Amino acid sequence: MSTFNDSFANKSTKIYILLLFLFASAIGIYLFPTQGKFKFEYQKGTPWQHEDLIAPFDFAIYKTDAEIKTERDSVLRNFKPYFKLNKSIAETEITNFTNVFELRYKDAIQVAKKIDPNFHTPDSLKEFSKSISLDLLSFIYEKGVVDFNEVLEKTKKGTSIVILNNNIAENRDVEEVFTQKIAYGFVNKRITSQFPNSKGFVALIENIKLYDFVSQNLKYDNETTQKVQQDLVNNIPTKKGMIQAGERIISRGDLVQDENFRVLESLRKDYENILGTSSQIQWLFLGQILVILMLFGVLYLFLYHFRPEILESFRKSLFIIMMVLIMMVSAALVVRFNNVSIYVIPFAALPIIIRAFYDSRLAFFIHLVTVMMIGFLAPNSFEFIFLQFVAGAVSIFTLTQLHRRGQLFLSVSLILLSYCVAYTAIAIMQEGEISKINYETFLWFAGNGLLLLTCYPLIFMFEKVFGFLSDVTLLELSDTNHPALRNLAEKAPGTFQHVIQVANLAEEAIRKIGGNALLMRVGALYHDIGKTGAPAFFIENQSGQNPHNKLSYEKSAEVIIQHVLHGVELAKKYKIPAPITDFILTHHGTGLVKYFYTKYANENEGKLPDISKFSYPGPAPFTKETAVLMMADAVEASSRTLKEYNENSIDTLVEKIINNQIEDSQFEEADITFKDIHMVKQVFKEKLMNIYHARIEYPEKKN
Repeated sequence: MSTFNDSFANKSTKIYILLLFLFASAIGIYLFPTQGKFKFEYQKGTPWQHEDLIAPFDFAIYKTDAEIKTERDSVLRNFKPYFKLNKSIAETEITNFTNVFELRYKDAIQVAKKIDPNFHTPDSLKEFSKSISLDLLSFIYEKGVVDFNEVLEKTKKGTSIVILNNNIAENRDVEEVFTQKIAYGFVNKRITSQFPNSKGFVALIENIKLYDFVSQNLKYDNETTQKVQQDLVNNIPTKKGMIQAGERIISRGDLVQDENFRVLESLRKDYENILGTSSQIQWLFLGQILVILMLFGVLYLFLYHFRPEILESFRKSLFIIMMVLIMMVSAALVVRFNNVSIYVIPFAALPIIIRAFYDSRLAFFIHLVTVMMIGFLAPNSFEFIFLQFVAGAVSIFTLTQLHRRGQLFLSVSLILLSYCVAYTAIAIMQEGEISKINYETFLWFAGNGLLLLTCYPLIFMFEKVFGFLSDVTLLELSDTNHPALRNLAEKAPGTFQHVIQVANLAEEAIRKIGGNALLMRVGALYHDIGKTGAPAFFIENQSGQNPHNKLSYEKSAEVIIQHVLHGVELAKKYKIPAPITDFILTHHGTGLVKYFYTKYANENEGKLPDISKFSYPGPAPFTKETAVLMMADAVEASSRTLKEYNENSIDTLVEKIINNQIEDSQFEEADITFKDIHMVKQVFKEKLMNIYHARIEYPEKKN
């Protein structure tokens, strides 16, 4: 029944993973543009490699982005902001002036007489002063009163504004309108110039204080300004010139230069739009389905043949698919809304993050497949794929040790440099000179580099969410001050020395055959932490008295076997990641506690021992690293029992121990070859010879 349940669970997992790939394919198809794909590839500055191209239909020539930008900048530079005239302000302020004029006139007359004792004040002076004042106020309000800061912000000195008066627009120079301060100066200047010989009259008008009745009657009309401005920008023509159907566009071997490149781009745009809206849309959709299915199919087959353990875990498969979709969705959103360049998206983060949990080959392959899919969405597909290929390769080559803090900064710097160099190279090929390069793209690359620096926190987040194990965490676990290792060193010092030696042997061996050396070392350090439960029962911790002498062989075997189970419990207590716990479970595999098993069999001839009481619970090693640990653990422990250390005795010991494990079928589930095992043996022999080499006996000093 248990076998049936395991088989059903495995089949269910495979079905779920297959559905996951189909779901990802559906998302990819949805993200594809509804346009067709132009069937010719070309680059500016290179010869046309296809047959002569004849225009299949009439189409307009689109302006370049640079031309449209220049026209847009010109429109915005010459644009005049709109101000709305409020007539009621003038009416209100003039009425207020009329109401207080009598009182202000009396006070002003007194001041004027003090300044000019000869100033005459006939009865007609009051009405004349009032008339002059009203004329000045009316003139000021007719020209308009604005807020100085508002005008300064919206215009430049010497430019014009547009005044809306009852929906009638009138252009007016900025220097013609007034602020309250300018109005004050204008009144004094006008009166002084009209009555140069009458200081009294000038003083009279000045002390009536007309500026108290000057208020802003021109307000900036943001809504109208924005609408008119947007209309002007929208009305900039995007096309110039026409190509007639049947007209030759370019011939084979012709160099793709500025003019014919613009024509080709115009044809491509119209061709893809027409294809996306024609009766051929069904075939277009079918082609997109096939492309996406092929690319995800290639990814699936790669995992199936080279990383089958990923396809056996829904969690691992989900992580891979999720990373691919994040990049695809980001690219699709940027292309669709066209607010920022696609080069700001940190595509190199994909191989960096996957490399943190897996190997370089898998990270780079997934990066390539993802870039291929996004290439169908991105403008200038060849340029995009080339740049991302270079950046991805640089990220893989430079980021070999992510656990070093400065390594990511160095890698990001080199990725940024590779982007800039590769883009410059292509741009020079296309434009023919360096001065025509679009330098704004380098700013997008800089933003890309800043976003790449978020890989560290993202790796930590994915590690916790998906239960992965990164080099950073492994480095933390390798610290012998970790509580689990400190506990081992205090309670079982002999075992602690044993695991140090095993770690040295295993790490050297895994480097030789290819594997995760840091994982190997950490797994070796923790594989025997369970011995702290009963340290005295293990010979490396004994000092004369052996507690097994008081126990039966079955009970002794039970105590020995228990260190595996106790180790798993301690791993949970110290929150040791699952991949490290695997080393604890598998370092004895399903083998026997041979010493007590053999003792029991020799003393009970004719009686078969209950093999289950002398067998470790397993499972057997299922990775290259756990297999190497089993070999290193057994060889290191047995090497301590040798009576004589020489090349022959060490060679015999290593061969015997590992060959017995092979005969016991302990490595059948692990991805390790006989060639690997042979290399591991050689490493062990060399290391043990170095450890136990003969030392010089120092002579004693004679008296």
